[in-house]
Amino acid sequence: MHDLYALVTLATGADNAYTMLYLGMFLFAYANGTLEAVANPLVATLFPNNRTHYLNILHASWPAGMILGAMLGWVLDDRLEWHWKYQLAFYLLPTLIYGLMFMGQSFPKSEASEKGLRLGEMLKDVGLLGATVACFMLGLFFAKDVAPLFGLAESGMVIGLVVGFGLWFAVGGLTGFSIGSVLLFVLFATHALVGAVELGTDGWIQNITGNLFTSEQGKWLFIWTSSIMFGLRFAAHWIEKNLGLSPVGLLFVCSVLAVVGLQLASTMETFAMALIALGIYAVGKTFFWPTMLAVASDRYPRTGAVAISIMGGIGMLSAGMIGGPGLGYAKDRFAAEALSSSNPALYESVKNTEKPSQFLIFDSVEAIKGDALDEATKAESRTADQAAIVAAGQQGDRQTLKADSAIPAAMAVVYLLIMIYFKGIGGYKIVTIDEEGAEAPAEE
Repeated sequence: MHDLYALVTLATGADNAYTMLYLGMFLFAYANGTLEAVANPLVATLFPNNRTHYLNILHASWPAGMILGAMLGWVLDDRLEWHWKYQLAFYLLPTLIYGLMFMGQSFPKSEASEKGLRLGEMLKDVGLLGATVACFMLGLFFAKDVAPLFGLAESGMVIGLVVGFGLWFAVGGLTGFSIGSVLLFVLFATHALVGAVELGTDGWIQNITGNLFTSEQGKWLFIWTSSIMFGLRFAAHWIEKNLGLSPVGLLFVCSVLAVVGLQLASTMETFAMALIALGIYAVGKTFFWPTMLAVASDRYPRTGAVAISIMGGIGMLSAGMIGGPGLGYAKDRFAAEALSSSNPALYESVKNTEKPSQFLIFDSVEAIKGDALDEATKAESRTADQAAIVAAGQQGDRQTLKADSAIPAAMAVVYLLIMIYFKGIGGYKIVTIDEEGAEAPAEE
């Protein structure tokens, strides 16, 4: 799939740009999703007694890739000015490397596979509750992304509902309409928030910091936060052992730190303050994704590779369907409100009336036109109107970071309740399939 993406991208021209790029990104996302679905359960199976540690090490590759990608982009794009197609095709080098690494390798079976469990049995803990979260995200994806690709945007909602409910009933049929575990449902829903706050914010943070400071400083801040994540993901076991935190306790602490970091980031005025605020935020978000996967795998071995694969998919879909678009909508709304308040006449002249900004069920907003904001931001000598537009954009960025902090705040509440639940049943521990069956009534 990665190789096909390269071929499709290189075949992109002026007359077929949108279709080919969309198809290419779909192939690329499918390839990435397959890697996510295979790598996580593979590591969980290889290290059944220390999943939090090794899943965090696996996911250290994510910030490592962001660091390398940012640096390569800095050189290939800003300095050497390579054609964008060749820059995008650069990932074929690691693709070749891991392809060669896995040739001739045999993959271990999960505990569920060794027990001979069928798919329906693996899905019982997911059940109708867990399927509700996954099917909602898939229905939203088909409604918002797939339907418009085939010229069916007006029927997108119907298509999304048909796909979502169809898959939901399919899970019901496979599991004998098992309700599923309430805790696993909560973990799925919370991981949607993880995808929104971690990956969604990652997609925006460089733009936001570039607007508040300089583009060069924005890139350094992006590398700074990614470097913190990379280093700390090797320390999960040490933190658990020496600080006495369970995986859920670690998630709770991280949520609180993420709230503090984003709140501080919304007020940052200097580059030094940005290093501190975003550094705290980076520490907070470091352990979210891999530790959530570890908790699901530790507590629900009967699901084998299924639950954590679904969880990873929910997080990725949330980042693309909720996190990124949600932050973009927030920036549009807050910036428009700021300019409308400070200079109503100017706002009327630069608002986008042709294509209002929309997000889920929230009211549409007539955002500041992108070209007006770009022109004002890049101007070396700004007029009074351009200065007002830039100030409104920066105010929008700050308010967006503040609003974003509500997500980890909600996650902190959820993790605290889960900690109380585990305390009530004797504490957090890794369970086997036999033990899971014995504990299932208590968890239901």
